[in-house]
Amino acid sequence: MTLADTLRDTLQRIENAADAAHRPVPRLLAVSKTQPAAAMAALAAAGQRSFGENYVQEAVIKVRELVELSLDWHLIGHLQSNKAEFAAQLFDWVETVDRPKLVAALARHRPMDRPPLNVLIQVNVDDEASKHGCAPAEVPALAEAIAAESRLALRGLMSIPTPHADPELRRPAFVRMKALYDELATHHSGVDTLSMGMSDDYPIAIAEGATQIRIGTALFGRRPG
Repeated sequence: MTLADTLRDTLQRIENAADAAHRPVPRLLAVSKTQPAAAMAALAAAGQRSFGENYVQEAVIKVRELVELSLDWHLIGHLQSNKAEFAAQLFDWVETVDRPKLVAALARHRPMDRPPLNVLIQVNVDDEASKHGCAPAEVPALAEAIAAESRLALRGLMSIPTPHADPELRRPAFVRMKALYDELATHHSGVDTLSMGMSDDYPIAIAEGATQIRIGTALFGRRPG
């Protein structure tokens, strides 16, 4: 199968999962970490516009190479404070905001000639010591800090639950994220994005209310090594 074929098949599977769960069809974010720009261009030619990158340095090269395609770039990896300036200038979305220091840095460095930077709060929903993300109880204060910045646009929440071997065991985390999202949306009118679910668990995430899913392996195949 070509990448265009794989994209069509993946979109159909997403639509089928949404129909089965009686949920709206979520947006697809293609996770392009370590993938060559040529593969991303092939997906873009087939209609995919949004791509998620984990590392600022890697994204810089791809954004420059694919600039004429006017793609929608999302940072989905952990953001170090010293990379906030580059992230604010490079990306359309940063999905991994988890502390006030990042909020201030991103707002300060977002260029005035670009729209406000779309921001998702990353939540460590399972309280894993090895995971980035704020605690669920910290979401309201962080959301207020983001909403107070004119160069940022609070759009919602993102999370990566504990990767249980049985994806069904991730469902409770998705349920908790949907409850957090619904509460956030009652206080902030611009909130419209709940980013959760990946290649091996997206049907469950869709059933529990994801509005965006992040898929890499199912689109590009498994990464080497």
